[in-house]
Amino acid sequence: MATGSGWAWKPIAQDALFARAYHSCDVVRGKLLLFGGLKSSEPKEPPLGDMVAFDPTLLTAETLGSNSGDRRSHHGTAVLANRWLCVVGGWDGAHRVSAVCCWDTERGQWERWAEGPSNDPPVGLSNHTCTKVSEHELRVVGREGGLRTQRRFASIYTLRVNPATKTYWYKEEESRTASRAGHSAMLLRDAGGYQLVVFGGRDSSDCEVAGRWGKGKIHVESIHAPKMTEQLSRLVGSENGSRQAPKGLRHQSCTVVGPFAVAFGGETLTKGRDAVCNDLYVYDTRCSPPSWFRFPCSDRGQKRVGHRTCLWNDKLYLVGGFGPDGKTPCPEICVLEIP
Repeated sequence: MATGSGWAWKPIAQDALFARAYHSCDVVRGKLLLFGGLKSSEPKEPPLGDMVAFDPTLLTAETLGSNSGDRRSHHGTAVLANRWLCVVGGWDGAHRVSAVCCWDTERGQWERWAEGPSNDPPVGLSNHTCTKVSEHELRVVGREGGLRTQRRFASIYTLRVNPATKTYWYKEEESRTASRAGHSAMLLRDAGGYQLVVFGGRDSSDCEVAGRWGKGKIHVESIHAPKMTEQLSRLVGSENGSRQAPKGLRHQSCTVVGPFAVAFGGETLTKGRDAVCNDLYVYDTRCSPPSWFRFPCSDRGQKRVGHRTCLWNDKLYLVGGFGPDGKTPCPEICVLEIP
């Protein structure tokens, strides 16, 4: 168990199916769905194409369907209507792609969605973020580019999706952000409605806004987590915050919990060696301006990069990722404990 400043990652399950990094992890119908990712850091190693379901109540894991879906790592995902797991872009082992495919949890099969008539897709996307705005709209932030060339800035796309017609179409927004890869995006409430804040993925501590919406424009259910919210409130109450986001951090995880965003791990761009991190960061939006709180960890074994965290049933789960050496996948699922 990793501890530091009164918090701990407690392992609850171990299985070789969890041993992967740069995958996705989403909650659909009460189960954690892991898709894709990498088993090793070898450049020639193809991404995985399997879908794994973890039941957090029974603590069991199973592979769903046949391994006939597209292979992906460094992709983005969003859950539509608590039924479709929408996979957006990523690395397929040979190219950075922008295509959309969906796993239908009701039928237990993959669906390849078609481009809409007004689709203006990026050449390719990986290490981007994909944030759900409504059941028919996603916001994608990342550098467009192919295998050899990428833009020197990050583009912002509105991605329209229609499960009824199984179609999608991209539209590039006029605004842009600084060049980022392996960053995080946080959809946060503010006085006027919501804003999408991105941080990390570059050698700076700058946060940028990649979208603003009025109160009636966002149609995403907030996950009820009163216990975790109270625990985070106590945790930050014992420390002094900073206005600066973590500097030079990439491939960390980030999950919004009530008025907080919880970021963990990643790798720092400020070190040539021992770059994998195990710090916990909490972003508190209750004050103006919001503050960042850093909680270090003394247990090197809990260093993670390319992992995922997700919130379900008032618990924050840590899934997979490469360990301290940055190349060995961790076969564990843990939950965050704050006394």
